[in-house]
Amino acid sequence: MYKSLIRPILFSFPPEKAHQLVMGILKAKLAVPGVRSLFKSMFTLEDKRLEREVFGIKFPNPVGLAAGFDKNADYYKQMSVLGFGFVEIGTVTPVGQPGNPAPRMFRLPADEGLINRMGFNNGGVEVAIENLKSRPKDLIIGGNIGKNKVTPNNEAINDYITAFDALFDYVDYFVVNVSSPNTPGLRALQDKGPLTEILNELQTRNQKKSHPKPILLKIAPDLTDSQLDDIVDIITDTKTDGVIATNTTISREGLKTDQSVTEEMGGLSGKPVKSRSTAVIKYLHTKSKGSFPIIGVGGIQTAEDAIEKLDAGASLIQVYTGFIYEGPAMVKNICKGILAKG
Repeated sequence: MYKSLIRPILFSFPPEKAHQLVMGILKAKLAVPGVRSLFKSMFTLEDKRLEREVFGIKFPNPVGLAAGFDKNADYYKQMSVLGFGFVEIGTVTPVGQPGNPAPRMFRLPADEGLINRMGFNNGGVEVAIENLKSRPKDLIIGGNIGKNKVTPNNEAINDYITAFDALFDYVDYFVVNVSSPNTPGLRALQDKGPLTEILNELQTRNQKKSHPKPILLKIAPDLTDSQLDDIVDIITDTKTDGVIATNTTISREGLKTDQSVTEEMGGLSGKPVKSRSTAVIKYLHTKSKGSFPIIGVGGIQTAEDAIEKLDAGASLIQVYTGFIYEGPAMVKNICKGILAKG
């Protein structure tokens, strides 16, 4: 029903408008007595065999919502009803910013992908905190943090510190995002020097807390093998807790969608990044001898896609674009497939 009826209607709207429309309807429906329980029975699969303990946190299932979908922590309660084992909010910056001018998101239906150049549009860390104050204690939330567009790279560390300190009491783990292609110069922070400095400083602050929280690094799929070798060294040297592989790609190789769309600037997500994301996971897992956990993200739509990521070395997975193409039954279907594999 979703693919044949609902998705064509949603795809008739611009992507951002469709997102707002769907989430507005979902929020309203779940506020009606009894509907939350109905949705949970329809879309959530609870089974002890799905539980995963990773970087000291017990996840009810390995399927999470990737950052970008819930930038301001507006929708995490609604998404948990759709079966997600955890939700990553953000990217959150210290100060709210509008992001890049619209249109800034483009569908590639022939490729089952998206191109976005959102540019870390969000309300800022204080808005996220206000929305997180009412979070259920049993819902695992990750905080994806980044720098403001106007902050020069040589001062970026201050933005990460500000967001980390402010969000610390409201999230279960952190993700340092230096891999979005949509903030000018941001990916330069993936270089060994600046990245080591940022992660070391966050870990220093983290270890002073009575209960330190896991800090992960989100990387781009476009890194070379030598750059991935550097990532392994950096993770080890800074005692960072894990990696999220991968963010969106700037590659446009092998696309079927019309060139007028594929030439749009921004990061490409969805099925076109699936193979590269899996290759990066496998490379990191092999190179590091499995010494740190990896959250796999990129092109996951089916249980088979999810299992491919897990077999490559991922401990958990995240979805975003695939969820838009597959619909609300996606997470439950993936969990069923994982259980069937055994």
